Amino acid sequence: MFPNASWAPLVATAVTVVLILVMAFVLRKVAHRLITRVVNRAATGGSIASRFRKGAVTDGIDALLHERRKQRAETMGSVLKHVASIVILGTAVLTVLDRLTIPIAPLLTSVGILGVAIGFGAQELVKDFIAGMFMLLEDQYGVGDVIDAGAAIGTVEAVTLRVTRLRDADGRVWYVRNGTITRVGNESQGWSRAYMDVPVAYDADVVGVRVLLEKVAEEIWTDPELRESKIVEHPQVFGVEQLSNSSLVFRVSAKTLPSAQAEVSRELRLRVKSALDTAGISMVSTA
Repeated sequence: MFPNASWAPLVATAVTVVLILVMAFVLRKVAHRLITRVVNRAATGGSIASRFRKGAVTDGIDALLHERRKQRAETMGSVLKHVASIVILGTAVLTVLDRLTIPIAPLLTSVGILGVAIGFGAQELVKDFIAGMFMLLEDQYGVGDVIDAGAAIGTVEAVTLRVTRLRDADGRVWYVRNGTITRVGNESQGWSRAYMDVPVAYDADVVGVRVLLEKVAEEIWTDPELRESKIVEHPQVFGVEQLSNSSLVFRVSAKTLPSAQAEVSRELRLRVKSALDTAGISMVSTA
């Protein structure tokens, strides 16, 4: 009886420790599954591009938006999984130490001092991670967006909590730390705008030029290859935008899908040039 009585507390402690560890790993597994389910649901959300068109084919835009949602959701999911693991397993370890009558107050003090030292030594890294976290939460930009990040301008190819990878118009790849980005200009979020300034001679017929440009705007809007697949609103002719002693400058503007403004601008220039040539109206230099 005496040996059994002496072993009983040890056995009870061992069983308790095992149960605590098993429960911790089970909770961690459940938390990871819930996070994975939420991430998968967030990554397969509805297409934003469908709001701008009715039956038009925009598979490329949908693919970019899907990749953007997927990467954003996976990054946030990875962070949440790490946080859940640290909290659950850390709590389990502290509970086990307390059960084993090991004083945890000195350990917590040491960990706190070590954390402060690491924080001071890795301030820039922490700053990058915090900036990246807020960038993802606020959805400031994502894969496929054309952005001006201050240090570089280009198309976003990858986004992590620490760095953003851009590729500029020359094909050069830029790695920009998130903590160094103080402002972002996003050319691909929601919608974009294509516009063209048309300088004509000072003595040109203002009404005639305006009517001609409005006709071009109507032709572009009725083109089935552009309407609602590239252009989302009827193009506008703003009239005389600038006035000098040598020229009148008319402006034509069109609201487009994200990142489609360059293609629409090129088409707009071709059609305006053709219409002006047909009408015998020449463009002049504004310099």
